[in-house]
Amino acid sequence: MDGGPRVPGQRRAGSAVAAEPEATRFGVLGPVRARRGEEALNTGSPQQRALLAALLLREGRTATAAELIDALWGAEPPSQALAAVRTYASRLRKILGPGILVSESGGYAVRGLGEGALDLAVAQELATEADKARGGGDLGHAREALGRALALWDGEALAGVPGPYAEAQRVRLEEWRLQLLESRLDMDLEQGRHAAAVSELTALTAAHPLRERLRELLMLALYRSGRQAEALAVYADTRRLLDEELGVEPRPDLRELQQRILQADPALAGPSSPVAEPAVLAVRPAQLPASVPDFTGRAAFVDELSEVLASASEAEGRVMAVSALAGIGGVGKTTLAVHVAHRARSAFPDGQLYVDLQGAGPRSAEPETVLGSFLRALGTADSAIPDSLEERAALYRSVLDGRRVLVLLDNAKDAAQVRPLLPGTEGCAALVTSRVRMVGLAGAHLVDLDVMSPEEALALFTKIVGEERVAAEREAALDVVGACGFLPLAIRIAASRLAARRTWTVSVLAAKLADERRRLDELQAGDLAVKATFELGYGQLEPAQARAFRLLGLADGPDMSLAAAAAVLDLPVEDTEDLLESLVDTSLLESAAPGRYRFHDLVRLYARSCAERDEQPPSEREAAMSRLLDFYLASAARVYAIERPGDRTVDHLEGTERPGQEFIDDARALDWLHAEAACILACVQQSLAAPSLRKAVDLLLASKDLAESGASALRYGVVTQAARDAATALGDAHAESRARTTLAQVLSRAGRFEEAGVEAQRAIELGRTTGDPWTVGNAHNEQGIITNCLNQRTVSESHLLEAIKAFRADRNRPGEASALCNLSRVLVSLERVSSAIDLVREGIAIYDELGLTFRLANARYALGIALGHDGRHEEALKELSAALHTFTVNRQRLWEGATHFRIAQVHLSSGLPARAAQHAEQALTTGCIGGEWMRANILTLLGHSLESLGQTDRARACWRDALAIYECAGSPEADQVRGLLTSAAVL
Repeated sequence: MDGGPRVPGQRRAGSAVAAEPEATRFGVLGPVRARRGEEALNTGSPQQRALLAALLLREGRTATAAELIDALWGAEPPSQALAAVRTYASRLRKILGPGILVSESGGYAVRGLGEGALDLAVAQELATEADKARGGGDLGHAREALGRALALWDGEALAGVPGPYAEAQRVRLEEWRLQLLESRLDMDLEQGRHAAAVSELTALTAAHPLRERLRELLMLALYRSGRQAEALAVYADTRRLLDEELGVEPRPDLRELQQRILQADPALAGPSSPVAEPAVLAVRPAQLPASVPDFTGRAAFVDELSEVLASASEAEGRVMAVSALAGIGGVGKTTLAVHVAHRARSAFPDGQLYVDLQGAGPRSAEPETVLGSFLRALGTADSAIPDSLEERAALYRSVLDGRRVLVLLDNAKDAAQVRPLLPGTEGCAALVTSRVRMVGLAGAHLVDLDVMSPEEALALFTKIVGEERVAAEREAALDVVGACGFLPLAIRIAASRLAARRTWTVSVLAAKLADERRRLDELQAGDLAVKATFELGYGQLEPAQARAFRLLGLADGPDMSLAAAAAVLDLPVEDTEDLLESLVDTSLLESAAPGRYRFHDLVRLYARSCAERDEQPPSEREAAMSRLLDFYLASAARVYAIERPGDRTVDHLEGTERPGQEFIDDARALDWLHAEAACILACVQQSLAAPSLRKAVDLLLASKDLAESGASALRYGVVTQAARDAATALGDAHAESRARTTLAQVLSRAGRFEEAGVEAQRAIELGRTTGDPWTVGNAHNEQGIITNCLNQRTVSESHLLEAIKAFRADRNRPGEASALCNLSRVLVSLERVSSAIDLVREGIAIYDELGLTFRLANARYALGIALGHDGRHEEALKELSAALHTFTVNRQRLWEGATHFRIAQVHLSSGLPARAAQHAEQALTTGCIGGEWMRANILTLLGHSLESLGQTDRARACWRDALAIYECAGSPEADQVRGLLTSAAVL
């Protein structure tokens, strides 16, 4: 990075002279430009711009007329060269204004540039900043600075500027840009971004085939992406090219890397997944809950745990410390862990992470979900977080490497849930709380936490209630803590109730607790002791509070919004909020975030037992869950209608008695759907019984965007399969047909076409029987897509014609447009391209008429395919690029990947294999509709692109990977790929 050309010094931010609002700015990293404020200045003819560029690049020094003549014309200047220089300078002075271009000593200079006035100077400063950050070990900051520097280039530097000086500077600036790019890519690999780097490096090696450093980085990126054969193929391609073009062998570093790859050198294995995206400020999470001010006792445990954490924080510490606290619910595990964690904060300056793993509830937190939250808290962008548990865990450990972070894993279910969440690096530590002993957690320091001693229990009670009241009734206070079984949570709840009621005496509270039905003795401790403690708090609630407590505990979702709670309780939002906040005050409910509430898992179980016991008549429980289902269905239907105006699906959904959430715009609607995804799917799964089955299935229909976003697709598929099974078991053909249609869509987008076809065919049969227009149209449409992917073109055409007929009969114009676009893709495969283009334009006209921007992207995607097949490549790229933008905005990640694949196809057909390879790599990185089958298609295309670039060994490696996928799936495309490999072997 030190090789960058020097430019005139500029005033720094601390200068006493501030930049003028209308300061003049210059650009040389692209066409030579000048701007005053937002106004573009006309810098004149190419020779005049050459003069300006020469002055801008001379570090503020004066250039003599002779030097400028040489810069512009070299050894053979025109006879009037001096006069021309003076004319150019005069014109530039008028354009730029006073004080910028000055005359002195028979020459000219550019002076007085403000901070940020020249793009090259900004790039230099950013490169220097990156050097310092990298030297200090801050790769994230260094990479971000280099990214900003590289973004300043706008094509070729000094583009269109004539003269030998400009040509020399162009070469230097391009070399410097490539050096910066190589440095940034090197840091990408250090940070585990090898999968994303492959795409960029593929394009760069195609553009600069003899640049060995780029080839070296590509080999390493491929190797770390699990593509060893391709990495070795890159070396073979490079060696052959260097021999043919230059008659030399690869440089030693490249040869050494090849040998290390052949030997599977463990040192080559970098982070398996990307680390956090760089942030403007270092991210230091501080997620510990507040420590209670009245923490009491537990001195021996505090000292023991603090000592273990101190060993982890020592500079010479060689292992990560894990302490696991076990005990019955309510014994104070969380309180103790949080207290110890706060005491140890200074030993972990890089932050503290916290999560409630909900281990005692019916659905404990998934480790991959927790890792996603932790990675975001540590500064990782959503786009950099991988999907699988293994990749997230590896990325998590990579992000924590070199940091001192304390992780508090509260309320764990078992050791299997905890293992992926452990940091795994020295300097970090983990505190785990659980109702079970973590004997399966290797190397953990185990602590069994029992109830408080009588003295500690009385001290805690006294701190909350007050010394004066307890001193007056010491025996009654001892009776109270004894009745609570010396459990800290029970004592805290009892003391809090007494403290809030000044008219009560301690004896009154003791008398209330004397009833053994409200408590259990120590020998019967366990979860029932916790229940007895909760019973005390529940018994103090007002009737409206108690009803809210019981009914809200019925829902399975991880939390609940205020609007959803209002639906459950059948109350106005304002009254609901008052009730919920009062429950938060009693510690029986938690406020997860503004407007969202959740139960501690044990409290939720207790609330349900109260509902079963106290909610009369029992039908009120069913009614509450029905209102929640209505709320989600009505709200999701609104999102669907906003995203797809004119689509008749919403007219075919089961009716609801509640209006649902209101949204002010499309973005808020989509935000709501994705934010409520876990709650919606939990509600569906909880509602798969006869009275609510049809509404539950319809909620899946209305929330189908979750199936295509990537983030919730897996869970959506699991719930959809459960819905199909429930409908089948109950003999509800109407619900079964819709569930099977939806499941067919899920399976098709995962590339499981044979299974999807079975579901779609059964849905068609059921739809005909029940006369459900939604099923008939959508099942035929889906079966048309599926059979097209299975190369059954005639069958596909028949199904899509039936779909069009059904949609038209139902007056479902968006459905009709969808089927028309799908049919166009079939006709493309049948070489009826002109008809295909006509059909898709007909579909686009419908979408345009209805204002369906989101679904228009699918139509433009289909049109891009048809135009590309017709050889109209420029038009095809325009349509596909527009579709890509819409998919990105609407968070349809799998469609983004599919569109990159189609763009790659067009580029390859256009004779641009480097661009094709780049987009194919982006498709592989992003993921696609079509699952593994589509991945094999992409690898096949990538192989063709690489073969066109002369990288035949790597092309064969791609084809071998594609063949393995096709053979595993029994796909007919396997024969084509075998032919490619056979032909390549002959060559």
